[in-house]
Amino acid sequence: MGKGLLIAATDTDCGKTVLTCALVAYWQRYCAAWRLGLLKPIQSGEGDRELFQRLFDLEQSLSELNPVFYRAPLAPPVAAALENTAVDLAPAWQQYVALDQQCDWVLVEGLGGLGSPVTDELTVADLAADWRLPVVLVVPVKLGAIANAVANVALARHHRLQLQGIVLNCTSPTAEAQLEQLAPPELIGNLTRIPILGVLPHLSDPTDLSQLAAAAQGLTLEAMMPVPFWAA
Repeated sequence: MGKGLLIAATDTDCGKTVLTCALVAYWQRYCAAWRLGLLKPIQSGEGDRELFQRLFDLEQSLSELNPVFYRAPLAPPVAAALENTAVDLAPAWQQYVALDQQCDWVLVEGLGGLGSPVTDELTVADLAADWRLPVVLVVPVKLGAIANAVANVALARHHRLQLQGIVLNCTSPTAEAQLEQLAPPELIGNLTRIPILGVLPHLSDPTDLSQLAAAAQGLTLEAMMPVPFWAA
């Protein structure tokens, strides 16, 4: 196993990018002596890679951040078909290997949920298994969170993934106050038998690096970051 960690989720718009940005912001503030690599293997439509490049100085080009890109904001195999091609994961894998060799830690942000298609035959869960990536699962605090967490953990177990834990993400200003009603951490932990690594608060400005780094400090970083970087 290499130095990578996959940030996955139960669905789209769950907070993968918020968690990824929080971890990068924390790393660059407290672990700047060590090199971090960031990878969005596949992206459909503009969004994450552009945000990463705008927020962080990673010494990576756009194609190094995101080796496989399609213009339409659709599932990759569908977006690729619109461009009369098929998804080729080789550039993404090659970039991951390069970052793994060059960096102390590599954050890999997935797309959609663990069951989302990456190619016509493979899902995000398949990619995590093939690349031997440990996984953190982001679960949004909203109605349906419990069932979605249980279903995605079951999928992770089916693929024999190393699931490091679950991060609950407050996707709205009222979510934190409704945490125990919508996504009770103890219940989700009991049902999934997976540790809850913390709760990301709703950020008034999710591009504010200070807010992002502070949000990461509230998580169980030792389950995600290589030791001893989390203790900096």
